[in-house]
Amino acid sequence: MTTVDNPPATSTVAAARNGRLRGWFGRLPWPARTAIILVVLVLAYLLPWVGNVPVIGPQIITSGIDWASALFEISYFALLALGLNVVVGFAGLLDLGYVGFFAVGTYTVALLTSPDSSLKTNWPWLAAIPVAIAVSMLSGLILGWPTLRLRGDYLAIVTLGFAEIIRIIADNTSWTRGDRGLSGLPHPPGTHSDGTPLFGVRDVRPYFWLGLTVIVIVIIAIRNLDNSRVGRSWLAIREDEEAAEIMGVRTVRFKLWAFAIGACVGGFGGVMFGGENGFINSGIFQLQFSILILAGVVMGGSGNIAGAILGGALISYVPNRLRGINDPLFHTDLLQWRYLLFGLVIILVMVFRPQGLIPSRRRAMELKDRAKEVAPQ
Repeated sequence: MTTVDNPPATSTVAAARNGRLRGWFGRLPWPARTAIILVVLVLAYLLPWVGNVPVIGPQIITSGIDWASALFEISYFALLALGLNVVVGFAGLLDLGYVGFFAVGTYTVALLTSPDSSLKTNWPWLAAIPVAIAVSMLSGLILGWPTLRLRGDYLAIVTLGFAEIIRIIADNTSWTRGDRGLSGLPHPPGTHSDGTPLFGVRDVRPYFWLGLTVIVIVIIAIRNLDNSRVGRSWLAIREDEEAAEIMGVRTVRFKLWAFAIGACVGGFGGVMFGGENGFINSGIFQLQFSILILAGVVMGGSGNIAGAILGGALISYVPNRLRGINDPLFHTDLLQWRYLLFGLVIILVMVFRPQGLIPSRRRAMELKDRAKEVAPQ
């Protein structure tokens, strides 16, 4: 008795198209691949002037917030999504407290540089960066060590508790000043030819270019890790931790690596935020921040660098694009409905693109195999 296979599902067809696109790009000679990447980078650095493009530009730029400010926000959201993607996408560790690392990096810079800080150190912004990264990595290790034997929901609850501990400390201790916050954080160094600061308060474009440069450096580092023994160990842990241990993978070490690297990237995102904003308080670091970053990673494509960047960019861009636009029914700002819209979008993505908008090749293959297993014969 023979059986006829059902037509492939929409997600399977889309995954096959993505696979063909990646295969086409991979078959190109390296000069062609390098040229395409350079063109994409140049276009990314030219985004502050996209509003000057006829017809298309006015539809893209934000109206309720300065376009350069929106681009900078996109840059550090994408950076945070890259860091969380290491933990969730590569190592398969569910982390709901990622905002805690963002807060640690921001507060470390603020305490070292702000004139309101009780430390009274008044360090320059550049000098505080290594300390902020080191403290963020240490916080990742502190969180990772007691949670090594936890998985799934239990790990998510512990990481959620970590973020709440950081928020409560920031809200109730005298040296963080709670809602009053810390002001006067210095900006990155640099001056124009006329002596005016390069990173000032009037022009936010240099902050975006700095953030984009940091993203490029982080992408190179993460790709090298993903293609190394560390990345293969993360893959083994994500697929089956017990089997990985039996095969000799030191799961404790590589899970700690994932937490530490994710915390490092998250802390650097906080460094950039503090350097541009110049002020922080405890009200910034709320739970929904972590949930939004995680939603961006899953929606963009967990385990895929390009997908994480796209997801992080969307969760920042869409609310800013809605700002200042009134809905036709209630005549209120569409920004108030952003969480409802995000929920609907995520549901649609999970139904029609469960592997994400730009899926990981491994993830797409897994879902394709599972679709075949459950398909009626």
